[in-house]
Amino acid sequence: MLYNWQIQGWPNFTYNLKEIQHLVVRFAHETGEVNGIVQALPDNLQQETLLQLMLAEAVKTSEIEGEFVSREDVISSIRNNLGLNETLVPVKDLQAAGVAQLMVEVRKSFQEPLSTAMLKQWHKFLMTGSSHIKAGEWRKGTATMQVVSGAYSSETVHFEAPPSSKVPSQMEKFLTWFNLAASETEGDVAQALLKSAVAHLYFESIHPFKDGNGRIGRAIAEKALSQSLKRPVMLSLSKTIEKNKKAYYEELKKAQCTLEITDWIKYFATVTLEAQVDAKLMVQFSLKKARYFEQYKNQLNDRQLKAVNKMLDKGAEGFEGGMTAKKYMAITGASKATATRDLQYLYEIGALVVEGAGRSVRYGLGF
Repeated sequence: MLYNWQIQGWPNFTYNLKEIQHLVVRFAHETGEVNGIVQALPDNLQQETLLQLMLAEAVKTSEIEGEFVSREDVISSIRNNLGLNETLVPVKDLQAAGVAQLMVEVRKSFQEPLSTAMLKQWHKFLMTGSSHIKAGEWRKGTATMQVVSGAYSSETVHFEAPPSSKVPSQMEKFLTWFNLAASETEGDVAQALLKSAVAHLYFESIHPFKDGNGRIGRAIAEKALSQSLKRPVMLSLSKTIEKNKKAYYEELKKAQCTLEITDWIKYFATVTLEAQVDAKLMVQFSLKKARYFEQYKNQLNDRQLKAVNKMLDKGAEGFEGGMTAKKYMAITGASKATATRDLQYLYEIGALVVEGAGRSVRYGLGF
């Protein structure tokens, strides 16, 4: 079997742009709406929305690779890097600190040309705390670079990357394409979707680092979107990809065996659209949350506020199963009688709404 980089004509990908026109229209609508909503938010809510999106991207881009970082350390590190903490907050999870710094740098430098130095610096951020990887260096050696899954001795090879000796020249061509190649599309939105999809596939196919290629590749996809739209995007590609990462790996595997990548572009454009819709829901939730607190903040005691905050922390996805007396007791340490009384009070003032009845009664947020 030949991989894309072994096929004559590489890296000249071909595709049918008509296949994504409906996605371009929908994405243009969604990204315009999100940008409008965000611009209308007060500064503190704009900042909170940005923090939550960067947090989601940092956590989920690691989870796709089977790695888990501390959410608390990620958000603390992001705030440190953005200068939002009056004094720097200590971060114990070095990996969390590194991926957080990567998220901040990708956003800050979206207008700058992509370069070897930039990619290697991103890799150093990502590999913070890793002792088994030489950070900030292209892979070297004669060993074959393969993407595999499965137990030892029964592994499945999904992709084999170009030899290490070819990485420097391949990356030079990639960077030239990324920074200078003209798009066949008309309009920033179409160019954004196309360039993001191709850039991610192209980079992943070279696989220039020994580790961290997936996370760097998704950062490159975000940079391509932001450059084409001429503003930092407000979405998390990794959050959407992680919901069905099996499909992501299957589509990537298929695309790395051909230069005709219409199906890949359709897939990646669909993911990008879904990520933008998800971000819109989050932005709308942030606005509802602010209005909710404005209305009820002076009517809640510390115990009630703790329970409500627990529900709000789940974001637009909602508090699974609703709030029950049993959950309220576990969250606040209240007795059954107090929990029942508090929930009834929150219902009476409109802070909570009843969902279900009888023994199945539960409560949702009142907005």
